[in-house]
Parts: sequence; C-alpha cells; structure tokens
Amino acid sequence: AKRLVWVPHGDVGFVPASVKEDRAAKEELVVELEDGTRETVAKDDVQKMNPPKFDKVEDMAELTCLNEASVLHNLRDRYYSGLIYTYSGLFCVVVNPYRYYPIYSERVVDAYKGKKRHEMPPHIYAITDTAYRSMIEDRENQSILCTGESGAGKTENTKKVIQYLAVVAGTTAGKSTSSPLKLERVSTSSSLMSKTGMTMHQGELEQQLLQANPILESFGNAETVKNDNSSRFGKFIRVKFDANVK
Repeated sequence: AKRLVWVPHGDVGFVPASVKEDRAAKEELVVELEDGTRETVAKDDVQKMNPPKFDKVEDMAELTCLNEASVLHNLRDRYYSGLIYTYSGLFCVVVNPYRYYPIYSERVVDAYKGKKRHEMPPHIYAITDTAYRSMIEDRENQSILCTGESGAGKTENTKKVIQYLAVVAGTTAGKSTSSPLKLERVSTSSSLMSKTGMTMHQGELEQQLLQANPILESFGNAETVKNDNSSRFGKFIRVKFDANVK
C-alpha cells in the first residue's frame, strides 16, 4: 500500500506525496509528488496524512493525524466546497470567504434552534445556541470569544451571534415582547471608552447595533492590508436576559 505524506512546499504550504524510499541512516525520505517528480526530504519535515474517510471532516479533533498540514488541508478542502465553518474541539474555526453566503437567514436560524451540535453542520449559530441553552439549563452567564487577525470576520460573526439571540429570545420581526433584550456595549481603544445602553424591539437589535457602529468607527477604525474598515479597538458586548430568558 502507498504510504502517503505531506511535504513542505514554498507556495502552498504542503503538498501530498508518496514515500518511495526510506533512508533511515540519513533520516531522509525519497518521495514522489503528484506530478511524478521525486524529491529527497528530511524525515522531520514530513507530516503524516489522514485516510480519505477524514476528508472535509466537520470536527478536526476527530483526525487521526492532527498536524499542521492536515489541519490546513481540511480547512482548504472545506473552504473550496463553500463550508467556511469547521469545529476544532470546543472551538469553531471560520475562514472568511470575502463574499456573501446565504447561510444566515431566519430559516437557517430556525434549523439550529435547540439542536445538539453534532446534529447540524458547523455554524456560528450552533455555537450561539449551545451558549444560550447552557445559560438556560445552568442558570449561569455564558461567553463567546471571537478572535482573529484583521479581516478574519470577527465583527461580522459577532453580528450573527446577536442576530441569533434576538430571534431565539423572541424578538423577531413584527413581534414585540414584554421583556425586550437589553444590550450593553463597551468598546475600548486606548483612552476611548464608549458605553451605550439600547433596548431592542421588533427585531431591531441588529439594526440598532449597526447604527451605533459609525460613531465608534470614526474614532477607532483604520485601513489594514486585508480590511479597508478594520475595527482597531476591542469590543465587549453584553446581552442581558430576564428571569423568563427573554
């Protein structure tokens, strides 16, 4: 059987190859690339490849060989298939597609309501629903941390978290609740501290958050290599629920 491995590549990170000769004395391997060329590489530079059954796996914690090459390959494979969300244990890895995907509608929100994580494909809604259900069942505060480099999609995914909470808490469009969500936002940028309290009615939570953004952006946004309007300040958003979880 072929022994398949990942070998370093200057342009794409890692490429697949098959081992043709093991030079144990020199700690080297002779490998054949997909185009038929052969190379001699150091054993320490080679990384194991997972069996094909793990292609596009939803949770990378399930990979038999959990290494850099396999993680990058899985994320790339899923990305090219339009699957931008991938779990890695408790974490959810998001690859910014830099274009609109129709995966944030209210119909999609409804599909994730009350579902266990393994019952649906990876999504920011699944992470949010897990936190929401844990808050209800354990009666304890929950936190979701969105982190990444400039242009990774932190701000956009934060909006999706709020959108999901607004819907599951009962503040859908055209409906008013007796106990509307209370959102408190604290943003810091060195000496800047802005605090805004907003009450959300009839599904307006996300819209009002968007309306508050330009004020903060005028102080704390700047252009970066990957983002023309990058948030250059930390954001802390607290959504408050009453005793009825509304």
